Order: sequence, then C-alpha cells, then structure tokens
Amino acid sequence: MQSCARSWGLFLAKSANPSAPCGHLAGKSRLVLKVQGSPRSRGAPARASSPSASVRALRTSAAISSRQIERILPRHDDFTERHIGPGEREKREMLDVLGLESVDQLIENTVPSSIRMRRSMKMDDPVCENEILESLQKIASMNKVWRSYIGMGYYNCSVPPPIQRNLLENSGWVTQYTPYQPEVSQGRLESLLNYQTMICDITAMSVANASLLDEGTAAAEAMQLCHRQNKRRTFYVDPRCHPQTIAVVQTRANYIGVKTVLKLPHEMDFSGKDVSGVLVQYPDTDGRVEDFTALVDRAHKGGALACCATDLLALCVLRPPGEFGFDISLGSSQRFGVPLCYGGPHAAFFAVKENLVRMMPGRMVGVTRDAAGKEVFRLALQTREQHIRRDKATSNICTAQALLANMAAMFALYHGPQGLKHIAKRTHSAALILAEGLKRAGHRLHSDMFFDTLKITCGVAAKDILERAAQRQINLRVYSEGVVGVTAVSDITWNPIMELESLGSVMFFCLLLIPLFMKVLFCQQLGVSLDETVSEKDLDDLLWVFGCESSAELIAEQMGERPKGIMSSPLKRTSKYLTHPIFNSYHSETNIVRYMKRLENKDISLVHSMIPLGSCTMKLNSSSELMVSRQLCEELLKQEKLPITWREFANIHPFVPLDQAEGYQKLFRQLEKDLCEVTGYDSISFQPNSGAQGEYAGLAAIKAYLNSKGESARTVCLIPKSAHGTNPASAQMAGMKVQVVEVDKDGNTDLAHLKALVDKHKANLAAMMLTYPSTFGVFEEHVREVCDLIHENGGQVYLDGANMNAQVGLCRPGDYGSDVSHLNLHKTFCIPHGGGGPGMGPIGVKAHLAPFLPSHPVVPMQVPSSSLGTISAAPWGSSAILPISWAYIKMMGAKGLLHASEVAILNANYMAKRLEGHYKILFRGRKGYVAHEFILDVRPFKKTANIEAVDVAKRLQDYGFHAPTMSWPVTGTLMIEPTESEDKAEMDRFCDALLGIRQEIADIEEGRMDSRVNPLKMAPHSLACVSSSTWDRPYSREHAAFPLPFIRPETKFWPSISRIDDIYGDQHLVCTCPPMEVYESPYEEKRASS
Repeated sequence: MQSCARSWGLFLAKSANPSAPCGHLAGKSRLVLKVQGSPRSRGAPARASSPSASVRALRTSAAISSRQIERILPRHDDFTERHIGPGEREKREMLDVLGLESVDQLIENTVPSSIRMRRSMKMDDPVCENEILESLQKIASMNKVWRSYIGMGYYNCSVPPPIQRNLLENSGWVTQYTPYQPEVSQGRLESLLNYQTMICDITAMSVANASLLDEGTAAAEAMQLCHRQNKRRTFYVDPRCHPQTIAVVQTRANYIGVKTVLKLPHEMDFSGKDVSGVLVQYPDTDGRVEDFTALVDRAHKGGALACCATDLLALCVLRPPGEFGFDISLGSSQRFGVPLCYGGPHAAFFAVKENLVRMMPGRMVGVTRDAAGKEVFRLALQTREQHIRRDKATSNICTAQALLANMAAMFALYHGPQGLKHIAKRTHSAALILAEGLKRAGHRLHSDMFFDTLKITCGVAAKDILERAAQRQINLRVYSEGVVGVTAVSDITWNPIMELESLGSVMFFCLLLIPLFMKVLFCQQLGVSLDETVSEKDLDDLLWVFGCESSAELIAEQMGERPKGIMSSPLKRTSKYLTHPIFNSYHSETNIVRYMKRLENKDISLVHSMIPLGSCTMKLNSSSELMVSRQLCEELLKQEKLPITWREFANIHPFVPLDQAEGYQKLFRQLEKDLCEVTGYDSISFQPNSGAQGEYAGLAAIKAYLNSKGESARTVCLIPKSAHGTNPASAQMAGMKVQVVEVDKDGNTDLAHLKALVDKHKANLAAMMLTYPSTFGVFEEHVREVCDLIHENGGQVYLDGANMNAQVGLCRPGDYGSDVSHLNLHKTFCIPHGGGGPGMGPIGVKAHLAPFLPSHPVVPMQVPSSSLGTISAAPWGSSAILPISWAYIKMMGAKGLLHASEVAILNANYMAKRLEGHYKILFRGRKGYVAHEFILDVRPFKKTANIEAVDVAKRLQDYGFHAPTMSWPVTGTLMIEPTESEDKAEMDRFCDALLGIRQEIADIEEGRMDSRVNPLKMAPHSLACVSSSTWDRPYSREHAAFPLPFIRPETKFWPSISRIDDIYGDQHLVCTCPPMEVYESPYEEKRASS
C-alpha cells in the first residue's frame, strides 16, 4: 500500500504543478539531477548544484499531497500490526502496570546505553502482504527450471497432494515445538515412531533416530560415532561416495583430529588396528551396486565399524545394509515425497545396530507407559543429548528435520510396501531402457549393476551431447578423469549475478572457472540419474540427446518382460519390510487424511495457545510468510505435478548451474544484506541448516582464522555455565577445549572468574561463547568489556544468536564486539519449528573472518582456499525456507523489526510483573527489568508442598497451555518467553493459569490438599481419565479439567494421555512401532488385513 500511496502522491503532484510537464516522473527527476550535477558527466568544473525552483516546488507538493492521500486512503493491511499482538491500548495498559510512560523508557531501563544503536536500520520500505507475493513472483521467474538428472543424492519426486495439503501446509503441524512434553505431543511422536520403524525396516537395522539434518552431516556423525566407540583416529572413505558427503566428513574429521583416507574397498587395510571405521555409498555416486559382505567382515575383524550411506528407494528392491552386517546406515529420505528445493530442507536418517543405540546422535522416539498403564510415546534416552551432557554429548544436534521426516513417514504409509516397491521397480526399469538405448548408440556403461544412475563413457564427443541436452533444457552430470562429482556443463556459464566488483574478483572467478572449462573440453564421461517422475517422453528426450535412434517404446518392446538388472541378481531384495499394519492401512486419500487429522488433534501448537518456551521464540509464523515458501497460487493448478512450492523454487537441483538459479541467488543477496544490517556483520553464510550447525561453523571459522595466523595452539573456548547445551558440544566438535565460566548471583558472567581464566589461558585462548541477552533473561551491562578482554588476549568472540529477538534494531553484536554469530531463522525470523525442524542457522562474521566461511566441493561459491571447509551437503543449506525470513523482513521493515523487539521486551516484563508477587523472578537487570524472557523459581515449593517444576508443567496442560522451558538454564525452574506476537488477553490467560496453580500449591501448603494426591501430582487429566466410570481422587472432576472459567468444554484442549513414565521407557527401550492394539482404533487391524 505504501507504493500505491507514493504513486497517488506523484500523480497529485503533477496535477498541482502544471508548470512541470514531467511531474509524473518526479521520482526519476532526482536521479537526473544527480547526473546533471556531476562534473564528470557534464565535463564542467566541480561546483555545488541545487535543483530548480520548479523541481523544489514539485517535491514539496508531492510530499504534502502524499501525506494527504495517505490520510484519505490509510493503509489497512500493515503487516506489522498483524504480526505484533498487543494494540496501542493494550501496550498502554501494560506500561501502566509497569509504572512507565513509554516503551522508550522501558528500553532505556533494559538495554545498556553503551551498546544501543543510535540510528535506524537502513532497509527498504516495508511492503504489504499482497506486494510481497508479487515481488517473489518476479524473483521466481528468474529461476530456470530444467529437467535435472544430476542425482548425487537429490532426485525429483511426486508429493502426494493429501500430504502436502494436510500436513505441510497445515499450521497445526508446522507450528508445533519439539515434543519434550509428550502428553500434548502424541501425534507427532507417533508419526516420528512410524518414521523410525520405516527406516529400520527398509535398511534392516535395529534402531533409528527421528531424523538428522542432511546426508552429509549424517555421514559426519557416523564418523564421529566410530571415533567415540573405539578412540581410533583413521577413518576410511570410499571415493565413490557423493562428493559433498566426502567434503562434510573431511571437514568434521579435520577439527577433531581424525584422519580421513580415501581408498577403494579392496585397497583398505584394517590390520594396523588404527582404523575406527569405513564409509561406503550403496548404490555409489556413479550408480554402481556391489556386495559389501567381504568388506564388512574385514572391517569387523580389524575392530572397525562399517557405515553405509544408502538410498531408501533403491533398498525397496536391493538387499539392505543390515543384511551385509553394516553397523550404521544413513542417508536422505528426500525422495520419499519431498521436492528438491535447491538443496533442502530434507530429513536425513540414521540407523544402527542394537549395541550402538546409546551412542547414536539426535533425538529418538521410544515407547513407554502412562499413569493409566497405556503404552504411549516419548523422546527416549535424552541423557545422550547436548541439553543434558553438554560437551560430553553424542552430538550437538538440537533442531533436526521433524516436519520432513513426518512427510516421508506419511509417504510410506500412503504408498505402503507394495506401492514403494512399484515406484522403485518403475524407476529401475526406466534406467534399464535408457541403458539399452545408450549401448545401441555406441556408448559404454561403467557398470551393468545399477539401480537408477548410469555413468557413461561417451562414444562421441561429450561436448556435443551436452549441447543437445541444453537444447532440451536438460542437466546432466559431468565427470572428468580423476575428479569425482563435478556438476553440469553450464557451471562454466558466466554469471553476472555474482556482482564481481573488482578486477581481482574477476581474475579469481576466472581461475575458479578454468577447471570447469577443462572438464567440459576433455571429459568423455557423463552421468544420468532417473527418478519416479520420469516419463516416456523424458526417456525419448534423453535417448535423442545421446544420439539413440530408437524410442523408449521400441526398446521396451524388444527387451521383453524377462527380469533384468538387479531384479535378476543376487543383490535383489528378498526380505520383507513395512509389515506392521500401520503401513498397510492408509492407502486411500480418505483414510490418510483422517489419520493425519487424528494425529494433529493430539498435539498442542500455536493454533491452540501461546507456547511460552524460553530461548525458543515461538512467535507467529504468518500465513503470508509461509505462502511465500509454499507458493500456493493458481499457477500450481497448471503444473503437471503438484510441488509443495512454486515450480521455480521447488524443482531446482542444488547443483544446477548458477545461471539457472538467479532468482534464488538474488533472494540470498537481499537477505544477506538485511541480516548484515541487523547484526552489524560484514558477510553471511547460509550453509549451516540449524543453530547448532551454525555454532560449529562459526567456531570452525575462528579456528581456521587462528590457524592461518600460525596460532594453532589456541584451542581453549570459554563458555559461561548458563550457556545453551549446544555451545560446549559445538566447541568440542570444532576441536576446542571447553573451560566453564561461573555466573554471579545476579545471573551475569562472573568477571573476576573470567579474568582469572583469561589470564590462565591467554597463550592458548581461542574464543569465548556468549549468549546475549544472557540465558537468564538479562542484558548484561559489561558485554562490551567482556568482548574487549577476549580480544586483548588474542581470542575471538562468538555470540550465540538464539536470543536475537531482543536485539533487532536496538543493538548489534557486530558493533559491541562480537566477531561471529549464528542466527536462528526459525526463532527471530519466523521460520516455523515444525515439531523439531526444519531450522536454519546462518552465520554472520566480521570482515576478517569472511575468507574462512564455508565452501562447497561441487558448486563454486567464490570462497578462497582458506575456507573452513564444508558444513552441509547443500551449498546454501535449506534454501527453500529462506524465503520465509526474507518475507518477514521485507514486510516488517526497519521500524517494524525494531518494534517487534520492543514489544517482546514489554510483554516479558508485563508477565513478570503480574507474577512477581506469587513466584520469585530469579534474575533481573541492574534497573529491575528483564529482557525478552524470564525465569520463575519454583524450587521452594519442593520443600513446602512436594511440588516440582515438572508438576507445574504437567498441570499447565490442563489449563490448555504448553509448559515453559523446564529446568533450564537453572534446574528446577521455568523460563518464560511470550514473544511479541501474543496479545495481552492471551498473556493474561497464561498468567491466570499460573496464579491458579499457585493457589493449588497453597492448598497443599496449608493442608487443604494431600501432598501426594492432588491436581498437580496427578496432572495432566486426559478425557479418558475425567470421563472414567470411577473417580477416587480428593478433588472434583470439574476442578481437574476446568479449573478456571476461561477453560470451557467447547474449546478445551485435552491432553490425549495421562502422565508418562520416563524411567520405564528408558529401562524398556522400544523405538519401533508397538503392536497394533496400542493404537486407538480397534478397526485398524481389520483394515490392514482386508
């Protein structure tokens, strides 16, 4: 609407000033005057110039008229007003409660003046929700969607519309948090257990986790598991693994002191007892399928573990890794119903033998029982994870890819084992037809044993084939001798969007291109990877590209129906999979939709009520932001397939030539510019696809920087005791040694202890990790002093960006001393949490660290050889969700983003004020205010009423709320973060719930209620519990379920189970689907057998 108002203003200016014949070009006149006033352009001596009187009048008239038209036609679709919960009246009421005159006064009392920004952020004017979609359409049109047969772990696939519409595009699924509160998370826990069972069945392994970030990081986790298991420091990698996987593994290994050795299986020597493990790809990156039984046996005899990166669809017809004896199986579930999305997000899988389960990274869903004895689901073995074990954790994984794992699980349920096998056989058959045609055209295949990928030695010049491919807009994989995994020919195309600004940059880029030119000129090897979407026409086009005169139909007729390829080989799969009834019950759209809805209804999400998790920033994920990512528009109906996003964003392979992704690149540049302005950093890398990966990347950049200066001995990382658990886990991954800094009684970093540690370790000090505001919910006054101290002693400052939501527009880490930060785009910048992922954790750095940002082995990223290495499998991480944050920033603008931070702080202080007379607020700033979150201390109630934080958390479920963050950063407390998106009415409901619970605690303290059997100890109260025919509790059913007037039967959210038994679940570990009788409906078994 602002752009519309400006247009009207210019029109009125023209009418009001007839002496200016080009008044309608007033916006352009400023540019003309600037050029005319330039001595260089006019050839005149330099002199001051001023616009003519008529132009000055035009500008004044336009400005006045613009303000007038805005008064006549005020905006009614301002996004900031939609995003921020409290209106002006509510803000005034909250300020009155706090005894303050204005929000500015609150900020002055909260944020230290020494770090405050004294100017507005420089950003584009905000746009409305309709305009943002129009803008993105223009960006999308810059992308070129060619048919990509590059493979390398990324494949086209069909997204079932019922799953797209009812899961991916459903706020009830995408706005849930990680299922740490299982009583209100049974739906997604069940779905993730289905995912784990699917992985275990298809790979023939014992136990699987609930997803990792991508295949490359999963392989790196496997390498680390091998190292932890036997402490050996050599790790073999088959060079026929995907090149991005090799790069991620090598980078991770380098920082923890493990040597990676590239060897073919027959060259690997396990006799030296120094090899921790081996990684192979099955089928390999060239498509070859082989028997690894002998390799696994040799590895085991040498005391090493065997790891297999594999393909789920191929395993539907291929002998699975578990039957070879592999210890670890990993890969991507992308081709189970998730589009290419220029690299992500996609859910990786990770499965192990039974004896390795307690060393497995990531979250894992298990079966336990609730208070009523019913078998239910929960997150199992959490003591392995970073939020508990910190630097001793099995991994720094926090956010994973739960939403995408749920999509893959539903894909398996929808198709069932027979449907998956049909898709796999069809894909393999297409490859067989193409292989036969290639042979007829005089080309040679590198292997006759393949699933869907062919490596071809061309019988004619590969350059000619690539030219024909370009005519049909087809991307092929290009190989050159001695090089594994080079992308397609068009990578050599000059790409003006790189915006090279100097001759040095041009020369550098030309040097970057020389190898690619050489590969195209001299290569004779090409690769083709097929997928489930390949049609007869696609095969005909590929046959034409390679010079085959036969059609796919003719070749198929001549081949006959006799089984060929792997279907007639010893590597054909004979074992059954997905035999559980859950995978044989929901093959119609009606049934799968009802099943997804049934699961959704068990889970609390932002569509029900606020989720006040401290340090998690569960703010609004607006429909317009998500539409930008999903691209729900009429154009979808015109496509042959129904992708989850616009075709221009969804169907782009991450390794296509850069000139085919100009739209993506433009969006990345705009987002980088805005994030640099927000943070005060100079460069951004989007490669890390979670906050924890961002931490690892940032610390690795610091380590690479120090190494480049000859200071490799600097390995000590100082981390406050209050830090997120990912911080020490990430420091360990980056090869650093953690030293813990104490905090004082006010929640600040203990300066005396910090100075003592710095003095002790100044010779080998690498970095300090800070969270700001602190995890205690306080803006520490001495943050600049801390940064200066670290710098004076040769270290770098890493600032954890998890709490950036309290800083945007108020202060910038790059200004007050930080060198690098990650940004949780799934917190501050509105990417939804998805029940445990996806997330994005890009890192921002100051200029001196920019040369060390992540690089990529396949796609040129204009990063010098000093790069820290490769962090993620895709060059720009989970690219497809970056438009969400881009849209949020563009619609909010500088003022809106600033106001969001202000209101987040206002909301937190208002809630703290309402609760302070009933609960102790554990930490406050120097002037008595909290930041954007605060900690309730419920520890005293353990002595007075036998009540703990977990009891308050479970009782909140009866009031219709998800619990705050529990027992972190201080054990036995609750941390609350309301965000700016919640209005005063919702915050009042939550405060009323906590005040009601405080009264229930008082009833116990004063003897009116038993300390063992009371509404808190027995919480939550499920519908089955309250409606039971028996009730033997010393309080009424009504008080159990409807303790306050705002909780009404027609709107109440019911926990689906009673309180779970955590101890039983870990003592009786079951991480695959339980018997069918555990599931609700008695008819599922009948449906499965029919």
